[in-house]
Amino acid sequence: MLNNFFIEEHVKNALEEDIGFGDITTDYLTSEDDVMACSLNTRVDGIFCGKNVFETVFRILSPEIEIKFYFKDGDKIKKGDKIADISGPAKYILMGERTALNYVQRMSGIATETNKYQNAVGEYKAKIVDTRKTTPGFRAFEKYSVKMGGGSLHRFNLSDCAMIKDNHIKFAGSLTKAVEKLKQHISHAHKIEVECDTIEQVKEALSCGVDIIMLDNMTTEEMRECVKLIAGRAIVEASGNVNLATVHDIASTGVDIISSSAIVAKAPTLDLGLDM
Repeated sequence: MLNNFFIEEHVKNALEEDIGFGDITTDYLTSEDDVMACSLNTRVDGIFCGKNVFETVFRILSPEIEIKFYFKDGDKIKKGDKIADISGPAKYILMGERTALNYVQRMSGIATETNKYQNAVGEYKAKIVDTRKTTPGFRAFEKYSVKMGGGSLHRFNLSDCAMIKDNHIKFAGSLTKAVEKLKQHISHAHKIEVECDTIEQVKEALSCGVDIIMLDNMTTEEMRECVKLIAGRAIVEASGNVNLATVHDIASTGVDIISSSAIVAKAPTLDLGLDM
């Protein structure tokens, strides 16, 4: 998902934003000959994510910086673990520290939160997936982090899948009219998903032959009834009121997918630090 050229361009922009016209602290405290060694450590348990991005920050600043990692993306880390050793020109390590940490703390936080949700599903088949409630300009990194945390991905953007929501239905005049119009125009490679608030809408969606039916803000009892009604004729997604306290019960209804914005939008950053 994260090609090297994409990471590099994103990191260059991040460094330009942070460094501006120069690091006036580090520039005057260090010389080109000064070297230092430090380590990337975790203060908490979690899932590590962002190895290549972390490396790219320092590689762009100085090819002389050496990094040795002891964990890879998706690995579980425990409080006190050393994730990596970093050594090289002090000026550029100090200059890139914050930007590198911003990436791995955010990405590891999302991977960790996603892992909590997927583990909470327990013995059921449901997959935890993300949504489009992401940070503008950072979506690829956030979705990659979801994958590294053991989750799965919803559509990446609006061109991936035709997703009919309540406002689309109101605008088109009915669910059926919306589906019919889309089928006239979209590619054979695209799926159609419909957001349903009621069992009656689920029945209408089934009669239209849609690919995915989202059960939006339904009770678990309603979800069970809808899963039986759909009976494998469409992928069933549950959304709304999904949190760590409810996700296991939602999974127990037999849905295939549970989508949640919380695994990205509400994920806290993971407490990682660069220590000399």
